[in-house]
Amino acid sequence: GELPTAADVAEITKEWQKRSALPGYLLDTLKSLPKDMHPMTQFSLAILALQKDSIFEQRYRKGMTKMEHWEPMYEDVMNLLAKLPAIAAYIYRRSYKGDKHIPADSNLDWGGNLAHMTGVESPAFKELMRLYLVIHSDHEGGNVSAHTTHLVGSALSDAYYSLSAGMNGLAGPLHGLANQEVLRWIMDLMKALGGVPTKDQLVKYIWDTLNAGKVVPGYGHAVLRKTDPRYVAQREFGLKHLPDDDIFKVVSAVYEVAPDILTKHGKTKNPWPNVDAHSGCLLWHYGVTEYDFYTVFFGVSRAMGVLAQLIWSRALGLPIERPKSVTTDWVDAQIKAAAAPKP
Repeated sequence: GELPTAADVAEITKEWQKRSALPGYLLDTLKSLPKDMHPMTQFSLAILALQKDSIFEQRYRKGMTKMEHWEPMYEDVMNLLAKLPAIAAYIYRRSYKGDKHIPADSNLDWGGNLAHMTGVESPAFKELMRLYLVIHSDHEGGNVSAHTTHLVGSALSDAYYSLSAGMNGLAGPLHGLANQEVLRWIMDLMKALGGVPTKDQLVKYIWDTLNAGKVVPGYGHAVLRKTDPRYVAQREFGLKHLPDDDIFKVVSAVYEVAPDILTKHGKTKNPWPNVDAHSGCLLWHYGVTEYDFYTVFFGVSRAMGVLAQLIWSRALGLPIERPKSVTTDWVDAQIKAAAAPKP
């Protein structure tokens, strides 16, 4: 329930700026990769390469008490978070902008610098990055990237091993790739209907999608049972900065009709939009049209939430995770029980 003050923000901005330089060996590693390698693969590899400098690993090898574990974990987390915007921007410029890079601006904060180093100089895009990086940071510990980071960290793996693993989970199409799937669906819709559709056209298109056994991307959520507040935050940004954008108009139109259709369809537990229903539209508007990179933005943000949790896990001395196992006899029994005639 506590919010940081302007002085707190200035303090952590200054601290991250001091720690943000990328080591030469990391740049050499990234330069050695094919430019057409998926940006999330490059991002995960870059995080893992930084493990060479893990303070936690060095202190653990020398010997430290369990009560001390949180201190070097905190240092690793701060060092890693400080570098993520520069890593992400380097991958973006190398993969899509002719390997021409933009240095950080010491007058800008963490999110603003990511926007600047990406090469989009609109003040509104800097505002969008600050919003995006906050609302995608984390929402609960059960999502794949948060849980994976916690699981790997529970083995006392350091922040670099843990976050790299979490990013590999985020790269999955059922998790972090969802925002680009939404945008692709919107683009296909506009192509099929010749631009911004009428309400009747949109209703028919969504029913045709559902009746074909397909889903409406960006709708439904495993936990939430109402409109995702992160969707609302992005919608308010869109209404302020790009109300006349055609893709935004389609996203808004889908929001007006899809919940009612999904409710009538009856197979969706939550007929309301989630965070992925909007984010791709906003990035596209500002010229970031490379779908495959969207999950890297997501990854930079998610790192804040999962790495903060990692520090707390070490401070609280949480144990290693040991998922429950079952035997093949148990599996056979479940199958037989499911197949047995109901009384």
